[in-house]
Amino acid sequence: MSKLIPIACLALLGTAGHASAQSGQNLSPATDIQQVNVNGTRADDTETRRLSTAAKMVFGREELDRNGDTSISEVLKRLPGVTLGGPPGRGGGGVRMRGLGNGYTQMLVNGERPPPGFSLDALAPDQVERIEVMRGPVAEHSTQAIAGTINIVLREGYRQKDVQLRVADSIEQGRHGVNVGVVVPGQAGRLTWNLTGALNQARQHNDADTVNLNTLRDGTVQREQRIHDEGGGVNDSLFLTPRFAVKFANGDTLTFQPFLIANRNRSGSDSRLDQTIGTIAPEYAHQRADSTSHSTFLRGFGNWLHRMDGGARLEVKFGFAGGRSSSDVLRNTYDAQGRPLMRYVDSDATRDGSLNTGGKYTRPMGKGHLFAAGWEIEGGHRSQEHVAAGDSAALFDGGGASLAADSRRVAAFVQDEWDVTPQFSTYLGLRWEGIRITSDQAAAGRGDIKNMSKVWSPVLHGVWRIPEHDKDQVRASVTRSYKAPALNDLIAVPTISTYNDATRPDRTGNPNLKPELATGIDVAYEHYVGKSGILSASAFARNIDDLQRRTTVLAQTASGPRWVSTPINVGRARTEGIELEAKFPLTDVYAGAPNVDVRSNYSRYWSNVEGIPGPNNRLDQQAKQTANVGADWRLKGLPLTVGGSLNWTPATLVQTTVNETAYTGVKRQFDVYGLYKLNANAQVRLSANNLDPRVYDSARSVDTGTLVQSAATATRTYTTLGIRYEMKM
Repeated sequence: MSKLIPIACLALLGTAGHASAQSGQNLSPATDIQQVNVNGTRADDTETRRLSTAAKMVFGREELDRNGDTSISEVLKRLPGVTLGGPPGRGGGGVRMRGLGNGYTQMLVNGERPPPGFSLDALAPDQVERIEVMRGPVAEHSTQAIAGTINIVLREGYRQKDVQLRVADSIEQGRHGVNVGVVVPGQAGRLTWNLTGALNQARQHNDADTVNLNTLRDGTVQREQRIHDEGGGVNDSLFLTPRFAVKFANGDTLTFQPFLIANRNRSGSDSRLDQTIGTIAPEYAHQRADSTSHSTFLRGFGNWLHRMDGGARLEVKFGFAGGRSSSDVLRNTYDAQGRPLMRYVDSDATRDGSLNTGGKYTRPMGKGHLFAAGWEIEGGHRSQEHVAAGDSAALFDGGGASLAADSRRVAAFVQDEWDVTPQFSTYLGLRWEGIRITSDQAAAGRGDIKNMSKVWSPVLHGVWRIPEHDKDQVRASVTRSYKAPALNDLIAVPTISTYNDATRPDRTGNPNLKPELATGIDVAYEHYVGKSGILSASAFARNIDDLQRRTTVLAQTASGPRWVSTPINVGRARTEGIELEAKFPLTDVYAGAPNVDVRSNYSRYWSNVEGIPGPNNRLDQQAKQTANVGADWRLKGLPLTVGGSLNWTPATLVQTTVNETAYTGVKRQFDVYGLYKLNANAQVRLSANNLDPRVYDSARSVDTGTLVQSAATATRTYTTLGIRYEMKM
C-alpha cells in the first residue's frame, strides 16, 4: 500500500501508544470496571462500544453540545470516517461514511428510515439524545448500508429530570440567526413524558463565481462565460419531538414519540453574466431569481414491549409518516441595457405518506446467548406536480410534469448473539428485504412502470477479547449489503435545464435500475485507555456489483436535441480503506497531565470502477483521505472549558464516466469554543466555526466528442460566531 499509511499510523497513534503502555501500569482492571455507570457520560459511550459485538460507536450529549453546532451535519463531520459534501458550514451536500455518497450511507431516525424528502440539516442537535455509528450492517436494521449506518436517536424521556432552556445566537457576515430550545420532562402516575421543542431562524449570504468554457480539440476556446452569483435568504424552522411512555401493571410498556419539523425559506439572488468569448449571444446579462419554499414533516414512532416467561420479550412497532413540500421560483432575465428578455416560473408541490409496522421477538438461549427474529412492513405513496414554463410556454413534454408512485417494503430477519466464551462473542444474522415501486405514467406516454428488488443479506460479526489483556480486542465482519435505487432515480419528474448543455443537462429517471450488491469484510483492533479512551485501527474492503452511475448523452426529445442525465448500472467496483482513531483524556495516561481530552482520527480510501479509464476512476465523490484533530481543556480552578477542532479533506478528482470528470477542492474547517459554567444550573457557550474561511472550489467537465464543456465554481465561505445560554430549572 501507499507509504502514507505507516506514516499516518505513527503520526496518529505513536504518542498515544506510548501513553497507553504507561496507563496499563497505573490502572488495574478492577478499577476500570468500577467506573462503568449508566449515567450518560462518555464512559458509557465507550463501554457500549467495547461490549458491542457488531462494531458500534455511540456519541451522546457531550459530543452534541461540545461546539454549540446549529445542525447535525456539523456534529457528524468530526466523527471518525464521516465527511460532508458541499462548502464548509453550508450542509446540503450529504453525509458520507468512508467517503461514499449517493445513498451508500444509511441514515436512520430512531432506527427507522426517515420519510422521503426529509433533510438531516432540518433536525436541530437539541432534539437528539445520541448518535450511533455502525460501520457494518446488522440484520435488525435494513442492510441498505454499504458504507455504514448512522442512527439519530431523538430525545428520550427516562433520562431527563430537569427543565432545560437553551437560547443561542449565531452571526455570519453581520446576519443574526436565533435558536430557542426547551426540554420539559414530567410524570403522572404510570405516564411519563418528555416535551422537547425548538424554534430556529437562520440567515445566510451566498457569493460564488463560475467560469463556463467550451474548448475545441485543438485547444481553441469557443466560448467563455464568467458568472457572478450573489444572494441570501432566511429560513425559519419549528421542531417538536415529544415522547410519552406508559408502564402497565403487568410490566408492559407502551411508548410513542412523534416528531414534527416545519420549515419556511425565502431567498433571492442576482446573477451577472459576462461573455468574453463567443459568437452566439449569451443567455442573459442579468438574472434576478426570487424563491419561496415550505415543508412540513410529521412522523410517529410507537413501540409496545411485552415481557414473557423465561426472559423472552416481544416488541411491536408501529408508525406513520407524512410530508408536504412546495416551492416557487420566479426568474427574470435582462440584456446588457436592462431590457427584459425572458420570464421563467418553476413550481413544485409534493405529498408523501406512509404507514409501517414491525416487530421483534427475543429469547435467551442460555447465559450470554440471545436469539431474535422480526419483521417489517411499510407502504408509502408519493404524488408530485411540477410546473416549469418560460414566458408561459411549458418546458416539459406533454404530461411529464406529474408523478404518482407507490412503494411497498417487506423484510424479515433472524439474528443470534452469543458470548461463546468470556473472550469470544459472535453475531450471526440473515435478512431478506423486498422493495416494489409502481407508478402509472400513462399521461406521460410511458404506461405502467414497475421495479422490484429482492435481496438476501447474511451478516457475520465477531469480537475476540485478548486473554490477559482486558483492554485489547479484535473485531472482524463478513457482510452482504446493498443500495436500492432511489425513487427519484427510478421514476422522476423530469428536471428541465433552462440553459441546457453537457454541464447543465436535463435529468430523468430509469425504471430498469437494479440494486447495487456489495460483499464486504471489516477487521479492527481496539485498545481501551483508562476509563474513557480508545486507540483503534481498522480496515475494510467492499466488492460492488451493478454499480449505479449517471451518464450524460445528447438525446432527441420533442423539443429537439438536448443533453440528458440518466442513471444506469455500469458494472463492478471495489473500494478499500483504513481508519485510525485516538481519543483519550491525558489524565488517564499521564499522571499530573493537564485536564485535556484529545480527539483525532484519520482515514485513507482507495477505489476503482471497472470499464472507466484510470487513474481517477474512483467511486463518485469519494475523497482519498480525511482527518480530524481536536482537544478540550478544562482549566484547573476555573469553571471554564476551551477547545477546538480541525477538519481536513483534500482535493478530489473523479473520472465519473468515460467522458465526464468531477472535481472538488480542499476543505479545511477550524472551529473553536469556550464554555463557562456560571453555576450548577447555568452556563454560557461561545463558539467560532470555520475560523479561517477559504474559497471552496468545484468543477465538472464533459467531453462531447467535438469539444470539452466545463464549469468551474468558486464559492466563498464565512466564519460563524455563536453564543448560547443554557439553563436547568
